[in-house]
Amino acid sequence: MTPYEVESLEALDALLARPNGSFHHARLQGLELRQRERELLARNDFQGVVVLGGGITKPLAEHLRHHGAVIFEDDPSLPVPSFRSALYGYAELYDGLLEAGYEHTPDARAYHWSRDTTLTGDAYATLQRAIHDDCISDALAEWVEGRVVVGVMGGHAVQRGTPAFEDAARLGARLADAGATVVTGGGPGAMEAANLGALLGDNDALRRALLDLAGEPDFARSIDAWAATAWKVRSRHAPAVSHRSLGIPTWFYGHEPPNLFGSAVAKYFSNALREDILLAICNGGIVVLPGAAGTVQEIFQVTTRLYYAAEPGPPLVLVGRTQWTETVPVWPVLEALGARSPLGQSIHLVDTIDEAAQILLTPSG
Repeated sequence: MTPYEVESLEALDALLARPNGSFHHARLQGLELRQRERELLARNDFQGVVVLGGGITKPLAEHLRHHGAVIFEDDPSLPVPSFRSALYGYAELYDGLLEAGYEHTPDARAYHWSRDTTLTGDAYATLQRAIHDDCISDALAEWVEGRVVVGVMGGHAVQRGTPAFEDAARLGARLADAGATVVTGGGPGAMEAANLGALLGDNDALRRALLDLAGEPDFARSIDAWAATAWKVRSRHAPAVSHRSLGIPTWFYGHEPPNLFGSAVAKYFSNALREDILLAICNGGIVVLPGAAGTVQEIFQVTTRLYYAAEPGPPLVLVGRTQWTETVPVWPVLEALGARSPLGQSIHLVDTIDEAAQILLTPSG
């Protein structure tokens, strides 16, 4: 029998309602099994079952093992659970922010754990981080399945209250209002703005949010104040729509806190894995706003994909002619590569976010 994942208590309840034998080869991932202990203790059909993290009591674990299950328990000493079945939400990563400050949140603790020099070369720590990132990738694939995903890349140094921040927010709003899921690198600056705009849409709530955020323009001055302002905005304006805005940050850049405006957050320990997946899921195209080294890296990563593709891929739109032809002159390189490959039919250089949005939202690209 092919293994299959059970990632919610509702799915577990559906299995419990079936005849004996239905549990064979199930993967129970990140479930609070203590809430179904009585029902599980009443069964013995667990051959080939694998329990991946979650909550479990000692008697239940012994019962499952006795009847054929393999159990991998979460390590409570770790800052975030390794076996998880869903992406993060902002409230989970920033838990404790308003009471104790950013340094006491799971996000900050995970960063410090990942940078702990005493764990360098520790096979156990490396394994836990790899398991975590694999679970995030699995959850992310399920989250974006069947959706048009458009990436917005740009610099982390763009400050709230500036025209560049507002432009990125308007771009995110326009793309999401047209039905796209907007994905960014999940950090501050242009990434935060695009996630904010996508989450709220082009409306009065977005305009008020932009004004509210401008009071704390830069995370470099105080992550506590920067994040607390965003928390208040998110709490006040949180919409019911759940798949408009996605952030994919990394603990590799620990000095850059994740923004709070993704409908969901896929946070990775491995930046290499995160970068590759972030660009790979953008089936609706990518807009690149002005940025520095990290943004340039993303341009050439996606360029490599488009250059070696058998046919033209989704649009890659660079915004800012002066930025990309003079300040950081990558555009001539893209043109030269595009002259010899399908890349040439995918790349665009424009001056405004309105032009970028028009290219991405035109069916022909």
